Amino acid sequence: MNILHLKYAVEVERTRSITGAAANLFMSQPNLSRAIKELEESLGITIFKRTSKGIVPTTQGEEFLFRAKKILSQLDELEEDYSRDPMERQEFNVSTPRACYITRAFTSLVNSLDNAKEMDINYKETNSQRAITNILQNNYNLGIIRYQTAFESYFLKMMEEKDLKHEEIWEFRYVALMDRNHPLANKETLTKEDFKDCIEIVHGDPYVPSLQIAYVRKAEFSDLTDKKIYIYERGTQYDLLNDVPNTFMWVSPLPEEVLQRHNVVQKRIPGLSHKYKDVLIYRSGYHLSSIDHRFIEELNRAKNEIEHSDN
Repeated sequence: MNILHLKYAVEVERTRSITGAAANLFMSQPNLSRAIKELEESLGITIFKRTSKGIVPTTQGEEFLFRAKKILSQLDELEEDYSRDPMERQEFNVSTPRACYITRAFTSLVNSLDNAKEMDINYKETNSQRAITNILQNNYNLGIIRYQTAFESYFLKMMEEKDLKHEEIWEFRYVALMDRNHPLANKETLTKEDFKDCIEIVHGDPYVPSLQIAYVRKAEFSDLTDKKIYIYERGTQYDLLNDVPNTFMWVSPLPEEVLQRHNVVQKRIPGLSHKYKDVLIYRSGYHLSSIDHRFIEELNRAKNEIEHSDN
């Protein structure tokens, strides 16, 4: 077994096809098939099986490929660390939930970078499942996952199984976000009944490991109203809140500057929202860079601004 064998197996898994993988690897199909067979014989396991959906990993194959991708990722990092020139490129990549305080931290980070140096920056807003996948499979270094505290045990178990380090960033309750002209915007005390005629805007891709999506959606989405609009990116929510009467959504607390910019208000309603955590995750073998540390500092600064404004 050698590094090329690992790369071959990972490409076969990605394409689910010997033919497609061989083309991407610029080698013949017979040679690739022979290399995979040699790899399986040297390990004493069957890595792939043929199905109606193409070539897919066996149970043992999944475990092997997970470790193979981890090794290849570490080799890439090693090569990168020792091939940089003095004019070091500024690199940063992170997958995050859709949250204004995180975007604020990211913006502050970018403003702090040296414009005279090269930049390679990736910022992906997505759900927790894709954030985890981006770290394990797509060469992202950092991720932030969000979960309801009631589901924390599921996420802790998953992070242990995937060999991911994790650091809590913030524990909070959702606030109800609405336009300043919303009928409920100026009401001091809100109850569940106040929302029955409203339209709730929801990010429609919640995730909890090991739980069926139907159960997760039931637990994550409120029962305040039977009128819901499902969206999948953050920008749309402000257009809907501002332009569609009676809309609202549950979100993590926002900085005051963002509320002013979008002409919205946030209402803290004890007893009507679950408690959540935002948690930073990264591979166990990964060492946080100086830019990573600065981003974490900006996250804490943005979070503290919101918390202090509430006092």
